[in-house]
Amino acid sequence: MIAHKPSILTEGRTVRTARVGSFLRALGPAALPGAEVKYGFQPMPWSAFDNLCTLLYRLSFRVATSYFHHHAAVSVSLRRDRVPPERPVIEERILTALEAVPPRIPVVVGGCGSGRTALLNRLAVRLGTDTARIDVERIATTPEAFFAAVTESARCHAPVAEPGTDDPRSARAAFDRLCAFLALARTPTGDSVTFLLDEVLEIRTLQSFPGLRGALHEFWSALCDSPNHFVLTTRFVARARRLFRDAPDRFEFVHLPPLNPAEVSATLAATHLGESDGERLELSRIIHALTDGRPRYVRILAEATAEVGAGDPVSALAAQMAPDARLSMACRFCYELRLHRARGYGALKAILQVLSREEPLTLTEVAHRLGRTPGSTKDYLSWLEDVDLLNVRQKRYSFADPMLRLWVHLHGQVTPPSEDDLARETQEYAVTRFPYMESGPVAAPAAVALQNRDRDDSLRLIEID
Repeated sequence: MIAHKPSILTEGRTVRTARVGSFLRALGPAALPGAEVKYGFQPMPWSAFDNLCTLLYRLSFRVATSYFHHHAAVSVSLRRDRVPPERPVIEERILTALEAVPPRIPVVVGGCGSGRTALLNRLAVRLGTDTARIDVERIATTPEAFFAAVTESARCHAPVAEPGTDDPRSARAAFDRLCAFLALARTPTGDSVTFLLDEVLEIRTLQSFPGLRGALHEFWSALCDSPNHFVLTTRFVARARRLFRDAPDRFEFVHLPPLNPAEVSATLAATHLGESDGERLELSRIIHALTDGRPRYVRILAEATAEVGAGDPVSALAAQMAPDARLSMACRFCYELRLHRARGYGALKAILQVLSREEPLTLTEVAHRLGRTPGSTKDYLSWLEDVDLLNVRQKRYSFADPMLRLWVHLHGQVTPPSEDDLARETQEYAVTRFPYMESGPVAAPAAVALQNRDRDDSLRLIEID
């Protein structure tokens, strides 16, 4: 498999190579963020091309592909992802937990676009070949299909376990084999395996099958009894706290906080936004206030502001709230995904639209505007809290994500918003967010702030702000 003159700008020089292996080694940590690479490959089987794209994705690159037939050429356009700044304190905390005796099991919790998957990718690179990354959300269908997907993709092996049921083809038997594989798996050299399980709460999908009502707790027990190492992630913070409340002590929560202004400033530097340190500092404060420090929003808005070229994040935000813009689509994904994980889809959408017009509101105020009894409204609100769409403080409910509130207000109408609607609502949103701007020096990185945080031992939750 030969590449056609790939080149990468690294530290001011151009690296050229003909073979894919050398090309990938050249990508390494020296590749500059934002460097663009375009190259083509000779025809290859689809499976080989899919494996190559998977590896490039793990190295934090975006891949745009066109693949027609086995005999047709494959073209790849590749650009380095502008990922949020690395958080060495969080990564080191996870590595320390894995090295403990007995090893602890970190549970990384953070909302949509908080950097959970990017964190797992960096951990996979740091931990080397003795790791197996599993996206539970993609393969949690039936126990049989789940077990087959895990064993076929893993580069490790485990002794065949006897199922705890008389029917070896049942869902119960497949789940038992899955737990045994994760608990007993070994690398080809006989070493233990580190499993990185993304969106692990999707294991609950298996509880709908006969004999698996307690699948989640059985799964936790299998992980705790294993000599292997595990790192778990989930986007559902409130649900994770509830489901892990009675879990064994080996589980340790690690919260992924929003970016602070210093980290936002580092993101702007990666996008070459701001002609001077002073301008970049001011832009970082504005973007931090508009996005609430949420990494995906920060990255998209920073790139959009750089494309506009006028250094005006508010105008860039108005453009990004249009129906097909990247930031609007990110909000829509989070909105629909969380609503579909909750109960009462239609009623919950109605409550979100009420709160998008006015917040915070009490239970009685929401019930009055919704036209429902306080009893049923309280259930609806609790379901929204369970999927992290709402916060409640002093018995008043509001959106957990201010950017999502703006999106719901704009797009929860009969017709899509016009340009005038986008400009007006975005300006009003900016006015409400600017009081949250930091007026002093940029906040210290998380590495410093971590030392002064208290630990909630009841939930084993490590807050890093």
